[in-house]
Amino acid sequence: MSQWTSAVGAAQLARLLRSQSAADPAGGRRATAYRALADGIRLLVHEGRIPVAARLPAEREMAAALGLSRTTVASAYEALRTEGFLESRRGAGSWTAVPAGSPLPTRGLDPLPPDAADTMIDLGCAALPAPEPWLTRSVEGALAELPPYAHTHGDYPAGLPDLRQVIADRYTGRGIPTMPEQIMVTTGAMGAVAATCHLFAGQGERVAVESPSYANVLQLMREAGARLVPVAMAEGLAGWDIPAWRQVLRDAAPRMAYVVADFHNPTGAVADEDQRRRLVAAARAAGTVLVVDETMADLRFDPVPEPPRPVAAFDPAGSTVVTVGSASKAFWAGMRIGWVRAAPEIIRSLVAARAYADLGSPVLEQLSVSWLMRTGGWDAAVELRRAQARDNRDALVAAVRRHLPDWEFEVPHGGLTLWTRTGGLSGSRIAEAGVPLGVRVPSGPRFGVDGAFEGYVRLPFTVGGALAETAAARLAAAAQRVAAGAPLVGDHTRTLVA
Repeated sequence: MSQWTSAVGAAQLARLLRSQSAADPAGGRRATAYRALADGIRLLVHEGRIPVAARLPAEREMAAALGLSRTTVASAYEALRTEGFLESRRGAGSWTAVPAGSPLPTRGLDPLPPDAADTMIDLGCAALPAPEPWLTRSVEGALAELPPYAHTHGDYPAGLPDLRQVIADRYTGRGIPTMPEQIMVTTGAMGAVAATCHLFAGQGERVAVESPSYANVLQLMREAGARLVPVAMAEGLAGWDIPAWRQVLRDAAPRMAYVVADFHNPTGAVADEDQRRRLVAAARAAGTVLVVDETMADLRFDPVPEPPRPVAAFDPAGSTVVTVGSASKAFWAGMRIGWVRAAPEIIRSLVAARAYADLGSPVLEQLSVSWLMRTGGWDAAVELRRAQARDNRDALVAAVRRHLPDWEFEVPHGGLTLWTRTGGLSGSRIAEAGVPLGVRVPSGPRFGVDGAFEGYVRLPFTVGGALAETAAARLAAAAQRVAAGAPLVGDHTRTLVA
């Protein structure tokens, strides 16, 4: 019986490997052809871009797709088997694996355990510690309000009525009249996106996404069976490329589109009002539901004359835009409360479908968020978060400019991420080289579709001061190893990072 659970086609694997070579053209000339091929496949497994237990193409098919000899491919496969990254069985083919004792790779951005902080600077997760004393105060306030709810069943599929009301009031205060019936509370923003995907983008449905986009959402959609249609962002911090969006919406007719208008993850771009108006109009004309992620919207650092209005402001009928919000970025990642704002009929459908998922979000955490928003604690906590993230941004930017002067980026005015071009080197190879040096960073392809952005890494505003300096120095050492062609890892079995 075969041990593989999926398959990777020769053309797809060739595209992924060539994207590495395009970002790091010197790398392939420093190693023999078979070693370069083995390293490239191993790197794709490390990154999660080839799943574990995925059947690889036969040697003859792979050789034809890459323009290599069959002997070269056979030697590369044998090297991978020796290292524990490939298993084979006569009649069943060869499939990807990881060495015994190694954690499974993932395309998501899972945080490292807290006890790893002493040995590893984790730049993989864009999340900051809680803004005290507001977390403690909110929990204390929630405990004081808990007794009446404790006498109920505790299941509120649409969310606690008080929290739905206060969230609706906040939207109304931003110029978007909203009723509680237009709000569903979810378990974080990911729960909100998952619910909308389940409703609008079932197996095989097309979903238009920004390119690049948030890695965890892309992986969620892949696992839901959606067919991702990437739409390139405009250069730098310019926001959306509206002509490109119009073409994709017209030609691909996606059922749903997912966008981040405010301090886009990972680029930090902000769509201006004209872009918002035109994208909503294009989505309405195409019959596409536009899911707008506002989780970064509160994290504006630098003053501007007048921030753009929310995307939902350009959809007064409520038939096109579904808005996702969350406490996780603006307040604390451990506060797993998110929400969806949409037309009442969409909310009813989402709530009905939730009976087969998680039933509802934790009551105590909902009470905590409600307490924050009703008492002014939310605004005070967000101001603390802005100040901390702004200081971290400035420290990280200065450190990267000192240690990595060839890296290119534009400094965003808010959010939590810096999208960085890595001076012509492979972001995947820098990420791999950084692990034994004590820094973990996600490479660009995690944020793209089918091998894009190999020449980038994403740096979050989660470290500052001396730690930002150390992180940049370690990244510089990793980049030097990649540029020099040094072996990236000494022991493949110990350097995989989940």
